[in-house]
Amino acid sequence: MSDKEEAAMGNVEVLMAVEEIRRLEARYARYADEKRWTELAGLFTVDGTFTSLDVDGKPVADMSGRQEIAASLTAVNAGNVTPIHMLLTSEVDVISPTRAHGVWAMADLIFRDDDPPAHSAATGNVPPFRQMRGWGHYHVDYVKIDGSWYVSKRVQTRTRLEFRS
Repeated sequence: MSDKEEAAMGNVEVLMAVEEIRRLEARYARYADEKRWTELAGLFTVDGTFTSLDVDGKPVADMSGRQEIAASLTAVNAGNVTPIHMLLTSEVDVISPTRAHGVWAMADLIFRDDDPPAHSAATGNVPPFRQMRGWGHYHVDYVKIDGSWYVSKRVQTRTRLEFRS
């Protein structure tokens, strides 16, 4: 933060911004677990991006805009699927009254009761699976618009991914 921006934000305002962002991320995880993809996409800015990388740093999914995020997540989680998302430790840096950046340790599990879908554009570089377990980090840029925080950019990096057929 610049000296001017720091003067504009006291400790209480910074702490409030961090708490608002933590609540935004809690909704993100809950909406994902409840398969509420349209509401989850609504946590992003209209032109927000979501990129998921594998353990080698290669893109698994690259989505841009609320509609594409909702449609892509709906497609890859179609059928009898149970997603479980966990956000663990977080580092949130408030850059200005309207900008912040966070890094979240995360884990996710996806269980399919149906046969895995055939490989398609919607599944990116992910092999067909009945169970997926993943660990890594979300690197997130936030913006505050009209009094509310939104995700403008989310990049999911992976430290480990496991698939079972």
